[in-house]
Amino acid sequence: MEAFPVINMEKLNGEERAATMEKIRDACENWGFFELVNHGISLEQMDTVERSTKGHYKKCMEQRFKELVAAKALEGVETEIKDMDWESTFFLRHLPASNVADFPDLDLEYKKVMKDFASKLQKLAEELLDLLCENLGLEKGYLKKAFHGSKGPNFGTKVSNYPPCPKPDLVKGLRAHTDAGGIILLFQDDTVSGLQLLKDGRWVDVPPMRHSIVVNLGDQLEVITNGKYKSVLHRVVTQTVGTRMSIASFYNPGNDAVIYPATALLEKEAADQKDQVYPKFVFDDYMKLYAGLKFQAKEPRFEAMKKFEVATA
Repeated sequence: MEAFPVINMEKLNGEERAATMEKIRDACENWGFFELVNHGISLEQMDTVERSTKGHYKKCMEQRFKELVAAKALEGVETEIKDMDWESTFFLRHLPASNVADFPDLDLEYKKVMKDFASKLQKLAEELLDLLCENLGLEKGYLKKAFHGSKGPNFGTKVSNYPPCPKPDLVKGLRAHTDAGGIILLFQDDTVSGLQLLKDGRWVDVPPMRHSIVVNLGDQLEVITNGKYKSVLHRVVTQTVGTRMSIASFYNPGNDAVIYPATALLEKEAADQKDQVYPKFVFDDYMKLYAGLKFQAKEPRFEAMKKFEVATA
């Protein structure tokens, strides 16, 4: 099987730009995932984020997980559990308004570390969206504008730890799903693996790589590209040894953003007799539907959104 796509962003600034853009295009069309190195976020900052996140988990969350989940969830279980995930998690919202004040157990230093990291990730997400625009033949800024709505994008970070599991065949760290939103940037543990994506009917490991950022595409980019780019099923498998850190930041459309296939792409595809496949809808309506159907196939979600279709002006 071909190697997992790794993109060296430094090569965008030299004579290898065209080849690097082609690697990004191929990853978006055929993988839905790629891994970034030399992405502009300092190694020291990433080390601080990792150290702070692991420290917070040990201090504030590890014992709670052991008492509430680990001690009870697998008692008497003999077949795989399909209605829970083996994870300890919290969600920090950055835009349009921060919710960090809702977490009194986060110390001031950790809050500052995560705020600074989120700021860098937001810029990186917007840079990546423009690279996707370039590859798609869309004007620069098109995707950022499509996500904007009236109050700007939704941007937040899911901080997860996946503790060791004594019976990894009975429960997933996170069940298989596609992501509902736009573009997702993941800083993951480089020593404990577990993230897998579905490619050509097989589960493929997303390789842990120190100081990399893993990127994956959400359902909204599949809609906007009329299926040229795909959101891909992925999951986290549990391990018997080690706690896996996962810091996933979601750059999503604003709640009232209207999402639909880009007109410029549809015009190009008309020459190839390819029709508009996806509906036009308000992002928040999609999220309400997704909340109850996250761990089911995405295609029925897209089909269901046709009932909520927004009239074309």
